[in-house]
Amino acid sequence: MSLLNRYKGIIILKLKLAVRRGVYFVFLIPAVASIFFGGLVLGEVLKKPERELNMMPFDFSDKFVGSSGAMTIIGLQKEYSNSKPIEISVSVLESLFDCGDLYITIFDVSKVPKEVVTQSGFFDQCYEKNDLTMPIDDDFSELISSPGEYEIVSEINDKTYQKSLTVSERFIVK
Repeated sequence: MSLLNRYKGIIILKLKLAVRRGVYFVFLIPAVASIFFGGLVLGEVLKKPERELNMMPFDFSDKFVGSSGAMTIIGLQKEYSNSKPIEISVSVLESLFDCGDLYITIFDVSKVPKEVVTQSGFFDQCYEKNDLTMPIDDDFSELISSPGEYEIVSEINDKTYQKSLTVSERFIVK
């Protein structure tokens, strides 16, 4: 009987050692391997001189934001009838900009919070080289049929979205 108990004890001991090895194999080895290979890949990427590690890609603390003096809305009237379209263009006077994306948004200011009525985007507007008003090779024309007071906001961002200019004006639709 003691020989049988000794045999059962050896089997239980072997089973405990096998479970312990399994824990190392299943949990510890993959964690160490992933850290090792991740470090190798990151090291290779950072060896290239044009690459950098940017842990906070959306840090806009040094973002240049201009106001209406550097940008003007051309052709906006103070009053429109509900059958006449709003047709404008935008001129940028800031020399720090050369190309970027232009967004023109019209808000209904009679509602709280302001409600977007329409928004248009014009991409890759290179205005410095051509010395043109924007949108280039396109027109902004919107018809607003509901009477009320509105605000038009024009915003241009540079290609890297680090600099932006904004101008806004109000008008009435009767």
